[in-house]
Order: sequence, then structure tokens, then C-alpha cells
Amino acid sequence: MHYAIPTVVVSECLGFSACRYNGDIIHNSFVSRLGEFARLVPVCPEVAIGLGVPRETVRLVKRGEERRLVQSSTNRDWTREMNEFATSFFGQVGEVDGFILKGRSPTCGIKDVRVYDDEESGMVVEKGVGLFAEHVFRRFPNAAIEEEGRLTNAAIREHFLTKLFSLALFREVKAEGSMKALVQFHSEHKYLFMAYSQKWLKQLGRLVANRERLLVEQVLEAYEQGLHALFARAPQRRSHVNVCQHLMGYFKKGMSEKEKQYVLELLAQYRAQQLPLSSVTSVLKSWAIREENDYLLQQRYFAPYPPALLDVRDSGKGRETAV
Repeated sequence: MHYAIPTVVVSECLGFSACRYNGDIIHNSFVSRLGEFARLVPVCPEVAIGLGVPRETVRLVKRGEERRLVQSSTNRDWTREMNEFATSFFGQVGEVDGFILKGRSPTCGIKDVRVYDDEESGMVVEKGVGLFAEHVFRRFPNAAIEEEGRLTNAAIREHFLTKLFSLALFREVKAEGSMKALVQFHSEHKYLFMAYSQKWLKQLGRLVANRERLLVEQVLEAYEQGLHALFARAPQRRSHVNVCQHLMGYFKKGMSEKEKQYVLELLAQYRAQQLPLSSVTSVLKSWAIREENDYLLQQRYFAPYPPALLDVRDSGKGRETAV
């Protein structure tokens, strides 16, 4: 199966160089594996604006209604430099499919970044987004965006990779600019999209049917907007159960009662968070192979991203909800 090569901007301290404020480097196995299948663009915004390594820490402080990036030891304000760098960087980087940023960093954190008062008391007045990350959300609101800590959670990692590689593949479809390519893309993603949203699956299907005879450029633009809406949230377990039950319907004549019961038991264990989804889909895919069902075998639902990136282990440190 063909997979597009996504472009992912990554915090440089996550395995690329020792650019942390204390001179450390964070070796991240997930980022390392992803690098075999994606184009990674490392960036350290703090080093880029001249803060150096090692460096006195910077933090976000509240001054009136504004949040400023301040180096506490010198009380120097680096907000202007960071905004200028981010504007320049994103003006040159081109199309980006995803971001993996350093969690809780005052520049790169995507949530829960501490914002202090403007005194030296160290009081946290609110939590928010890092200054560089603000530009990320502003310029690429529909990209796959995560921080490295949350990606230790299996469900968040699954959603991130699925969205990342799906968006990259659609970029290729959009570049080809043909209805034939769009029809093939939609057909391959039918059950994956069903797991995310039956509502948006139907709406995207209507766009592909193109009964209004729109220009292909108009269809692709509308389809892309719908795709972003579909991927806005990770799918629920019950949605995956529903999809697997649909897939079982293809084999109702060939499955014995005991085989059917076995799959239903696997689904029950998956619903109870006792098994990963792959424990069920691998069985269903084996049936598709046995029945030589080419339509099902082309479904991205079975492998929405390169299988070598699959890792069902979960450290338990990640959070349950995805951005």
C-alpha cells in the first residue's frame, strides 16, 4: 500500500541536538521511528532567536491583557524576536502536515503552559499555549499537532498518525487534481471515515458524487474542509465497534457461529479496553484475504499509516483526550 511522506515540524531538542535550556537532548524513540517515513523539520525557536545553550530560562508572564516571553534573570522581553522568527520560519517552511512539539515549553507547549504574574513571586495566574505554538495553531489550525508527552498514550498516538498520513495522502490527491484520484481516495477511506464520523462520511460522499457538476477544484476545496472537520476529534470505541460489525457483514455466509462469536468476544474485550483494536482488525483482515475481497483489502482502515509505526504499548502517562 502506498503511503505519502508527510512533512512534520519537530522540536529540535527531541533527538536532533542538545539545545535544551540546560544543554540536554531528549531521545525520543517515536520521533526516531517516524523519521523513517516522514520528512522531519527540526526547530528550536529559543536558540533561533539567540538565547544560546545553555541559557537562563524564559517564561510567559502576564502584563495587562498580554502574555510576554520574558527571561527572568535579566527581565529581558523576547516577545518581539519570537514573533518575528515564527513569522519568518512559517513563511519559508512550506506545506506542513503535522507538528510534534515539546510539552509545557513556554515557546513550544500546545497546552498547560504556565503563565506567571508580572512579579517575581512565581505565582501562576493561568495556563495556555506557548508563544511559538500560537503561531502554529494560527497558521496550521487543521494539521496534526501534538506534544511528545501525550504521544506516549496509544489512543492519542493512533489518532495523530492516522490524521497525519491521511492529510499527507490527500495533499497528493489535491496536487493531482482529478476526480478519479479523489474517488479512489474516498473509496479507500470509507470505513476509516465511518469510524470517525458517519455524518461527515456521507457529506464527503455527496461531494465525490458531484451532482452539482462543480469544477474539480471546487470539489477538492470543499472536500478538504470536510476532511478537516472529520479529523477534528478522535473516534470513539463504540464507533470502531460499529465499523467492525459492518465488516463482519461481508463474511456472514462464510463464518461459522463459533467464528462469529469469537470476533464478538474480541470486540467486547476491545470495548472494555482489554485489547487493542488491532486484535480485532487483524482477524477481520485475515478473512478478507481468505475471501479474496479486494475492496476490503484496499481499505485504509486496516492500516491508515505504515504498519512499522504501530506500537500498542502505552506507558499510561499520556492523557486520554486528543487535541
